[in-house]
Amino acid sequence: MALQLPPLSALRLFEAAGRLQSFKLAADELHLTPSAVSHGILTLERWLGTALFERRTNGVVLTAAGKDYLAFVSEALAMIAVGTRRLPNARGHRHVSISAAPTFASRWLLPRLGDFRTRHPDIAIAIDTSHRVMGFPVDNVDLAVRMARAPWPDLASTCLFTERLVPVCAPAFRDRHKKRGRRLDLAALPLLHVTSAAEDWAAWLAAAGLSDIDLSTGLSFDTVHMATDAAAAGLGIAIGRRPLIDPELAAGHLVEAATPTVDATTGYWLVEGPEADARPELRAFAEWLKQAAKDG
Repeated sequence: MALQLPPLSALRLFEAAGRLQSFKLAADELHLTPSAVSHGILTLERWLGTALFERRTNGVVLTAAGKDYLAFVSEALAMIAVGTRRLPNARGHRHVSISAAPTFASRWLLPRLGDFRTRHPDIAIAIDTSHRVMGFPVDNVDLAVRMARAPWPDLASTCLFTERLVPVCAPAFRDRHKKRGRRLDLAALPLLHVTSAAEDWAAWLAAAGLSDIDLSTGLSFDTVHMATDAAAAGLGIAIGRRPLIDPELAAGHLVEAATPTVDATTGYWLVEGPEADARPELRAFAEWLKQAAKDG
């Protein structure tokens, strides 16, 4: 007896919109227009004979039926994705897709990636640095590196390393503002802030026992990478994150502007999808990444 299935393309739209709780975000992820997503989901609702979303003036919300249906659809699409990836590749190509924060990818992973390529020249690597929430395995991501304070729920997670926070600036900036025999006066100098960071100046100041610094002034950036580059350009003092900034410190592009160095409460965690153990190329990359983190 033939399976009674709704339009499969509409199910993909529904899964993305339900997971992201937004037609617009689903459209951005799938490279469609919001109207195309809305139309596809309306077609699915008509086929099912039930509403999956409540349309409100400020967005959409899953109905009770939609929440229940999303669990089944997500699991079904995940199983299809896993099965597809486990098919033998006639050309012998092996592929690993990893999602990582831009700063981690550019400052820590890329300088070490040549070692993996030397060891495994037959494995192709794709790196995604977007900030969107990833779903294993429906988003074509095999592994992810995320900042967190604890293991990822329901997924294999390994803490690669935790950051150590220390104020940094350009050598010329330090020399220009440092008085002989004295430390830099943080309260009188421009501070560079990272709006997206869980731990930044407030965390460092609290650990250092300083409370007389005004954090409402200075320059703000949405990425660690930009704040670090701004510090190297002499625009102020940023919170440096070791070991990510170790190359800049070693090269003299940045110097420590104040003490102490403080251990962050968050760390970089390797998160593995459910099929990682079934694919040798994923296992190889995950084990190499863990060893590279241990080696520093």
